[in-house]
Amino acid sequence: MDTGKQLTGTLALAVFTAVLGSLQYGYSLGVINAPQKVIERHYERSLEVHMENWEKMPMNGSDTVHPSVVMYWSLSVSIFSIGGVLSSFLVGFIGDLRGRVKGMLMVNVLAIIAGLLMGLAKMWKAHFMVIAGRCVMGFYCGLSSGLVPMYIGEIAPMAYRGALGTLHQLAIVTGILLSQLLGLEFLLGNDYYWPLLLGLSGAPALLQSLLLPLCPESPRYLYIKRGMVEEAKKSLHRLKGEYDSSHDLEEMKKEKEELEKEETISVAVLVRSSFYRQQLFVALMMHLTQQFSGVNAIFYYSTSIFETAGVTQPIYATIGVGVVNTVFTMVSVALVDRVGRRTLTLIGLAGMCTCAVAMTFGLVYLSVYSWMSYVSMSAIFLFVSFFEIGPGPIPWFIVAEIFSQGPRPAAITLAGFTNWTSNFIIGMTFPYIQALCGHYVFLLFAVLLLGFTVFIYLRLPETKGKTFEEIAASFHKRMTPTTGTKEISTGPGTSTELEQLKA
Repeated sequence: MDTGKQLTGTLALAVFTAVLGSLQYGYSLGVINAPQKVIERHYERSLEVHMENWEKMPMNGSDTVHPSVVMYWSLSVSIFSIGGVLSSFLVGFIGDLRGRVKGMLMVNVLAIIAGLLMGLAKMWKAHFMVIAGRCVMGFYCGLSSGLVPMYIGEIAPMAYRGALGTLHQLAIVTGILLSQLLGLEFLLGNDYYWPLLLGLSGAPALLQSLLLPLCPESPRYLYIKRGMVEEAKKSLHRLKGEYDSSHDLEEMKKEKEELEKEETISVAVLVRSSFYRQQLFVALMMHLTQQFSGVNAIFYYSTSIFETAGVTQPIYATIGVGVVNTVFTMVSVALVDRVGRRTLTLIGLAGMCTCAVAMTFGLVYLSVYSWMSYVSMSAIFLFVSFFEIGPGPIPWFIVAEIFSQGPRPAAITLAGFTNWTSNFIIGMTFPYIQALCGHYVFLLFAVLLLGFTVFIYLRLPETKGKTFEEIAASFHKRMTPTTGTKEISTGPGTSTELEQLKA
């Protein structure tokens, strides 16, 4: 069977262009942390001017921060996640409105507006400009984090679907690392250049806007959603070169026929449908696993651990964690289509669980045995490594794999909402949990990771090398009653139920 060249220049361009949105997401996640003290001083000055208590306040290096500044700073950080939570419900609508490519092009307007708001923060009230920019950027990233995996999952050849899907996470961690490097004080993380540092978060959108018109639309969207057979065929040839596309077109034809039987499935119908309950439960748990694994807590706690261990420049050690983050995501890219999604996720979760226990011992006995500092540092690096092997990148693209075209947009919407909401919860509650549990906080994550490992082992089938129909069928076999019948169809077997739910 002629499947084309598989990897072509056009496919590479399309994937590269799409993950520029992921790079922007990662940059926006990390950019706010490095210049915190600098921005807080500008907030203090901006608020004093606003309250008309001072006409001009000197920029001093005092560590004392006014409660109002703390409040506005916390809002600057958390409102990014709030924007993502709100926009995650629009992913399916935007993706289906004009297509995946035009959808990404449309939302780039938000990123450019956000970049301008933050880049021009000194021209008005800094706290207001940054908070508004972060809110708009979060709204953009909520859309982008759904559209990018959706597009890549639909254009990627089966043999490379996992590797190309993992590039979304690779671009995110690369963006985080880039923001950490540019945020160094002698580069852009200083009193003069910090607005430029924040404003650059909109730069990838400009490049992506120039390249998107050169990218073919998703053939699956053209054929299944729009019924444009010839356009889908042209898109396949652009992505895979000249080849016999009849097999791919036949597969899409079957999926379209099933979709016509079940119609487009909304978020409300998907949540209430027992037929898709297995897939949805696994998809949402994968995203909960990613956020509640404790990786954000590791990043939050790493600098203080490095300081305790006697590292004179802990910021560089934290950047080292970012480098490890990036390198092991590349390892995942190389392994995911060979080893498999399920296996890598299980290895990653089990490894993280072990590291969380080691981290707890390292922190508890740090004051007793000086060499425990090395245990703590090693646990940080290994924890991040295991996270990026599987639990980090795989949830982003596996949702697009385990759902057919009909429920896919709604499923990605719900998964994105779950991811952003749990991200926000961790960001807001971790300092309080840390204060309550002290050094034992990572023992809590170890328990969660153990539970996640057992769940994935029992519930997640391997999706490597399978068509979308075969993956869906593997879930439905699991929910078949014990009467001896096998309900593996994604169409007729669900039509009555879905009609009742829609009614």
